[in-house]
Parts: sequence; structure tokens; C-alpha cells
Amino acid sequence: MSRWRSLRWQIAALVAVASGVVALAVGVLVHQSTLERSLALGRDRALTALLAGPADPGPLPAELTARLGGPGTFATWYDDRDPDVPWMWAADDTGAVKIDMGGDLRNLRALDRHIVLASAGVLGLVVPLAALAAELPNRRLRRVARTARRIAEGDLEARTSAGRGGDEITGIAAAVDTMAAALHDRLRAEQRFTADVAHELRTPLMGLVTSAELLPDGEVTELVRDRVGVLRVLVENLLEISRLDAGAESADRVAVPLGGFARDCVHRTGLTAEVTVHGDPIAETDPRRLDRILANLVVNAHRHGNGPVEVRVAGTTITVRDHGPGFPEPLLAEGPQRFRTGTSERGRGHGLGLTIATGQARVIGARLSFANAPGGGAVATVRLN
Repeated sequence: MSRWRSLRWQIAALVAVASGVVALAVGVLVHQSTLERSLALGRDRALTALLAGPADPGPLPAELTARLGGPGTFATWYDDRDPDVPWMWAADDTGAVKIDMGGDLRNLRALDRHIVLASAGVLGLVVPLAALAAELPNRRLRRVARTARRIAEGDLEARTSAGRGGDEITGIAAAVDTMAAALHDRLRAEQRFTADVAHELRTPLMGLVTSAELLPDGEVTELVRDRVGVLRVLVENLLEISRLDAGAESADRVAVPLGGFARDCVHRTGLTAEVTVHGDPIAETDPRRLDRILANLVVNAHRHGNGPVEVRVAGTTITVRDHGPGFPEPLLAEGPQRFRTGTSERGRGHGLGLTIATGQARVIGARLSFANAPGGGAVATVRLN
């Protein structure tokens, strides 16, 4: 967010505008009141001079003549045709006088300057004070926003520590903390359920694997063994996800030559991929977890995309690309979700491969991102630290 678009400076700008409007209104009222008072005093002085004895000020202005009535009447007129040398006229049927109002005009202009200077001084004091006063609630709001971002990134232990108070910011902070606690409880319940289901399935699954191996060879037996194998992989994946969700995994880092490692990893998958290596990059990482990440990405590219599958190693960045329909928009927007495979053209599966890859990348401190290539195809990028 731009500094000048922050709530702090918006409050300061609002205070400045409000103070300016008040200063302008007060200045206009004071100016008008002082002007009317000066005109009233000028008329009194002119009438007093007229009663003392009319002088010969020269030809009477048409505006003053028009104001004169019959015998015994008098009239006054403020002559500001020359804005720097104003006069106050008074006349009756016997004569007329005019009083110099230049001194009053200069006093009025000096008063206007003093009002402007005083208003500017007050604004120069009020605006910084308003900005300082707005900093405390602004800081509290920033803390709430940081906590909300941490929660959105998966840190459900984050709390705002709102403290006591009855204002709206405290209410928002308390609501964020309550939401985080509720999400944390739901996620933990889901993780426990996943782990319990996977553990409970292992025993009967081992029995199925053993029974399938004892069946006589044949087409039906191969089909049963294939399905049992799929089920075994699913259960193992669920167990791995439960361990990753529980934060029970840690990385064992060693120096890994990424070029040869990528080639060996692709070879172990039994799938084809064009491996391109730039230079001789080496990274400090956990080779077992990196192998899991890269293998899942290559398998996902073959299962859900089209060939050729390309693996490119440049520095500490590994990119896996296929030439299929690309990743679905929900995955690009929200990231991999377990048991969600996206659109039908991306193939079939349980949606666990990318979820596991994302979890393992988090363990080794890598960044795993997903995108679609401009020319078509899905692109998964692993950036090692």
C-alpha cells in the first residue's frame, strides 16, 4: 500500500481539510464583521463632519446624488472605485464631505494577513498532531492485517493479541483471533481424521496385499493387484500428508548436485522427460524430499498433461513443464487441494501428488509455484533457497 494512501494520512488530510474549512469560515466572518464595523464608523465620522460644516469635495458622484432625497435629507456612500484609496461620502441639500477610508482598509488587509498566517500556523501544528494521533490505531490495524495475512498463509497459531478495549479495532482483532482459533480447531480435527483413517486402513490393506499375492495368476488377479496397489499408494500418501500437516517432518540438508540428481530422479520414475541442465548447480537441501517433489511433478505432468515433458535446471531453480491443457484456474488461484484434480481434461487421480509436493517444499524451505505457459502446458517451478 502506498504510504500516502494509508489510513494515517487520510485522517491527517481530513483534519487538514476540516481545519482549513473552519479557518476559512472564521476568516470570512471576521473579515465581513470588521468591514461592516469600519463602514459604520466611517459613516458616523462622515455625518459628524457634515454636521460640523459641509466642505466642497468637488463634483458629487452620481451614486451619491441618486441617494439624496428632498430638502432636510442626507445620504452616505462608500466610494471604492479606486480599491487602494477608498472614501466615505456624506451629503445633504447644503453640501457634502468625504472621509479617507484608506487607514481602515489597510487595517482590514493587515487583519486578513494575520488570519491567514495564524490559520497556516494552526494547520502546521494540527496536521502533524493528527497524524501522530492516528498512528496508534493505524499501527493496531496493521498488526491485525499482518496477522490475517499469516493466517491466510497457513499459520493458524497467529493471534493479534488485541488486549482490552471497547473500540471497533479491538472488536475486529478479537474477531480475527476467534476465526483463527476456529479454523485451527477444524484443521486439526480434519488432520486427525485423515491420520486415523490412514492408520486404520493400513492393517486391512496389508491383508489385502498378502491375499492378492496368493491369488493364482490371471487377468482378474492382475486387476485386483493393480487396484490393491492403487489403494496402498493412496493410504501411504494420506499418511505422508498427515505427517506434513502435523509439522512432524524436518529437513536433513546436504550438498546436492542438481543436474545429476534431476536425471536420476526422472530415471527412477520410469517415465520419459527431457532434462536440460545449465552449468553445474549445487544446492544445500534434503535430497530425499527434493526427490519426492520432483518425482511427483514429473508423474503429475505425465498423468494430467501431454508430452514432451521437460525438466530444466538453472541455478537453484528446477522447472517441470508439460504440453497439455495446463493447470486449472482454481489450482492457480488457491493452490493444490487434496482430492481435487481440477478439470476432466487434466486426467484422473486423487489430487494428492501436488499437495504432497507443496508440503515437502515447505519442509525444505523451497518455493513451489504453478503457472501455465503462454504457448500451452502446465509449468511447475521449484526455487531452492
